[in-house]
Amino acid sequence: MVRTEWTAADRRGALAVRWGIGRYDYLVEPGLYAIGSPSAESPVLVTASYKLTFDMVRRELIGQSVFVLVLQTMGINVWCAAGKGTFGTEELCHQIERVGLGRHVSHRRVILPQLGAPGVAAHEVRQRTRFRVVYGPVEARDIPRFLESGTKATPAMRRKRFPLRDRAALVPMELVPSLKYGAPLAVALALVAALVGPATGFGENLARHGYIAGLSMLIAIGCGAVLTPLLLPWIPGRAFAVKGALVALFIGAPLLVGAGALTNGAAGPPWTDVAGLAALTLALSSFIAMNFTGSSTYTGLSGVEREMRIAVPAQLGLATVGLAGWALSVGLLV
Repeated sequence: MVRTEWTAADRRGALAVRWGIGRYDYLVEPGLYAIGSPSAESPVLVTASYKLTFDMVRRELIGQSVFVLVLQTMGINVWCAAGKGTFGTEELCHQIERVGLGRHVSHRRVILPQLGAPGVAAHEVRQRTRFRVVYGPVEARDIPRFLESGTKATPAMRRKRFPLRDRAALVPMELVPSLKYGAPLAVALALVAALVGPATGFGENLARHGYIAGLSMLIAIGCGAVLTPLLLPWIPGRAFAVKGALVALFIGAPLLVGAGALTNGAAGPPWTDVAGLAALTLALSSFIAMNFTGSSTYTGLSGVEREMRIAVPAQLGLATVGLAGWALSVGLLV
């Protein structure tokens, strides 16, 4: 029997995977689990083998007596696994047969999360297993009310919302990958400027040209990976690439200009440095923000592919222009 309460280890594990630590090793063994004291008439809920998903489902089942059938999704959540095909018809039929579900329950119904629907052909499941697919609510917290109502979902249960709390929870997963390449890039630009800059020595070049170059990359990461997700509904436009660029233009670029102005007045970085780095910041912020489409509810695969075909060449062009302008300013290109 599975407990519904989270332990300290569960909370630590959830925090770690939010930051990308052990993300694809955070798994639950596929199979049939009992919560409470289920009988042959108890509902059967279906979920993914990603432990955070499993934990969020069981946490909402306090006082319930149900079976939970876990599909092998290689540690991927329901929505993403449905898109990849691992939370799908074949795996659902396989697990129903593997655990002998018909021997545990007298009814012929399995309740799937609504976000798993793209991967499952309900009519095929019924033909192959004689189990009927019932789609439950979008949010795990609505499962108790869904069960109490006789598996009837209200319109609100069918709607996926994406509030600030949910967006904020996803920020670490955007921030960590961005820092993996953005931080080394920041260091590299700062060192290049310090080594080849037009001033008389390493320290002066670092202070006048290097620090602002490194800072620009960190500002781009902050705009694309943190501010864009948090401010998402209030940023104009539908394309995430545009949203990321707008955040960098109206927040990132002024920060960059202000940081330059605060550096020893006239001895600070020249405007050509700042202009080139601002263009590079816009390009990188736009690119990072575009990656958030995979975590959001705002668009589908076709929309992402269409946006990338347009945005990536523009981002590369803007980055090239900005990098070239900055390189000329610091004397890298003569």
